[in-house]
Amino acid sequence: MESVTKHGVILEKTERPFEELGVLNPAIYQEGNTVHMFYRAAKKGNFSTVGYCRLEGPLTVVERNTEPIFTPEYIYEIHGVEDPRITKIEDTFYMTYVTYDGINACGALATSTDLKSFKKRGIITPKFMLNEFTNLIRKHLQNPSVAKILAFNLERNYPLTETIKENLFVWDKNVVLFPKKINGKFVALHRLFPSIQIFSFEKQAELTEDYWKDYLKNLPEHIVMEPTFEHETSHIGPGAPPIETPDGWLLIYHAAERREKGLVYHACAALLDLNNPGKVISRLKKPLITPSEYGERHGYVNYVIFPTGTAIFDDLLYIYYGAADDKIAVASVNLNDLLTELKNNPHEDNIK
Repeated sequence: MESVTKHGVILEKTERPFEELGVLNPAIYQEGNTVHMFYRAAKKGNFSTVGYCRLEGPLTVVERNTEPIFTPEYIYEIHGVEDPRITKIEDTFYMTYVTYDGINACGALATSTDLKSFKKRGIITPKFMLNEFTNLIRKHLQNPSVAKILAFNLERNYPLTETIKENLFVWDKNVVLFPKKINGKFVALHRLFPSIQIFSFEKQAELTEDYWKDYLKNLPEHIVMEPTFEHETSHIGPGAPPIETPDGWLLIYHAAERREKGLVYHACAALLDLNNPGKVISRLKKPLITPSEYGERHGYVNYVIFPTGTAIFDDLLYIYYGAADDKIAVASVNLNDLLTELKNNPHEDNIK
């Protein structure tokens, strides 16, 4: 959209060891004029923790911790805790994040009541080896959406050694929770390459191996969106937690485009049904934000805009994103204009 304003980089890496490689992909929680930012901090070797800073207004950093606020503790996150998102539901803050052990990437959950200390609740996404995963989805392989999920994982696994393959789960990343229960349940989006899926639960204890086996056996029912447009030729994934509006749940998501020299990541927008968020109402046919500035095109990974948080000030939606995987930048758009644009782009090819 032409009406998007880029405000530039607001947070960069420092010489502190925990964030000397880069800062990126922040979780955002807005509290009036205050914006709490929990960002991925990477040190040499690309080991990640979560740092914290506080903004007054959408752009001004007034406080920044000198040590990480959230660090790896378990073997499944020994290589890093990555890409947090934060949502408040009732009186509890829920932080989803990616665990990485150097081989496997999974979605995990932590909770807090004060945004200062977090209790880890463990991995909440499925953990299946590729062969078992394939068997669970086998009856749906004639479905193009399911076939793409398998093809992506086969392509990723092919060049790996047999030793790694024997310990490799199908990756599941980008878990974002909706900021309220829907029909009495927690609802979350996640990403099995290359599409966006949805799951729900009343209690975390429900998310057992049997739950996920049944889920995967009926995988087509859970696919919300798949790569469709020219800027989505590789994959898509949830970005910031959805925003409730009168017109539907506003989802800011990322899309990766295959180009000759590599992937280009964009920020995109869609509207989901308020009562049935597995249903897409509308979706922009062009990216909302694309890498055009030097700092978005050049960094640890070039040509990346990776949105993970939002805040609303007056009539403007501020979108916070990782730029080129080593800095954090912000763009804004008039919220009503964005919703109007979305309503002018109804999603007719709803795979549900």
